[in-house]
Amino acid sequence: MREHTLELDGATVHYWEYAPLVESAGTRTMLVVHGFRGDHHGLERVVQELPGIRIIMPDLPGFGRSEPFRSAPHDVEHYGRFLAAFMAALGLGPDTVLLGHSFGSIVASHFVAADPTRVFPLVLVNPIAAPALEGPKGVLSKLALFYYLASARLPARLGNALLRSKLIVKVMSVAMAKTKDKDLLEFIHDQHNRYFSLFANREMLLESFRASIGGTVRQVAGRLTLPVLLIAGADDEIATLPTQHKLMELLPDAELVVIDGVGHLIHYETPAPAAAAITRFLERHPAK
Repeated sequence: MREHTLELDGATVHYWEYAPLVESAGTRTMLVVHGFRGDHHGLERVVQELPGIRIIMPDLPGFGRSEPFRSAPHDVEHYGRFLAAFMAALGLGPDTVLLGHSFGSIVASHFVAADPTRVFPLVLVNPIAAPALEGPKGVLSKLALFYYLASARLPARLGNALLRSKLIVKVMSVAMAKTKDKDLLEFIHDQHNRYFSLFANREMLLESFRASIGGTVRQVAGRLTLPVLLIAGADDEIATLPTQHKLMELLPDAELVVIDGVGHLIHYETPAPAAAAITRFLERHPAK
C-alpha cells in the first residue's frame, strides 16, 4: 500500500494504491468510492480479499485526509466531477472497474450515468436504492438531518463537539452492526471511533449529508447500461432488501447478490463473501 497526494482545483487529495500480489498484463484496476463520513480505511477488509486487483482508494474531498472543495458544494454532482478529474489525472481508462459503497454508490452511479463508457463494469455495495426520507426509517433520517442542521448552527466549539461525540458515534455504530462476534464488534466500533469524525468542517458535512439522503441510484438506473453488480445485506435497514430488488428491475444489465446475516456494514462484517461476488462478476465481465 502506498499513499499519494494530488492537487485538484487547488485542494490536496490523498489517495492510496494497493498493488496486486502478482501483476500481469491482464491486471484489473478498481477505483473505490467510500461512504458518508468514511474514508479509505473502511474498504480495506474488502481490498485484502482482492489480491489480484490493483485498487485505488481516495479519501473524498472533505473526508479523511483530503481537503474540502474550495468553492463548490459537497454534493453528488461535484463529487462526480471530482471522480472525472481524479481519473483523468491518474490516467485511468475505460477498463477501470468502479466500486461505490453506500453514499459512494450514489456518487458512482450518477457519475457513470453521465457517460456509461467511462468505466467497466460497476459494483455497488449496500447501494442506496430509495430516498432516506421515504419508508419506515424516514423519521430517523429526519432526526439525523436535524442533528446535522443543529450542529452546523450551534457555536463552532459546541457544534463540532456534538458531531464528533464518541457517544453518538458509538450509538450509530451499534445501530448498524449486526454481527454477534465480540472481537469483530470491537473492531467495528474502534474503526468508527478512529475515522468517523475525520471530516473537514461542519458546513461540508451538512452538504454531503443532504446529498446522501436526497440522492439515490434509482434516479439514474435506466442510464446505467453497463453491467452492474449489486451487493446487498439481507438485514440492511438503510438500503433495505425490497428496494434492492426494485432497483435491479430498473437496471438494464444487473446482478444482485444478497449476503445473509449482515446489514449496512458488508465492508466490515462480510468482506470475503463480498469480494468473492466481485471476483466472479469480473470473471464474467473481463476488460474489453
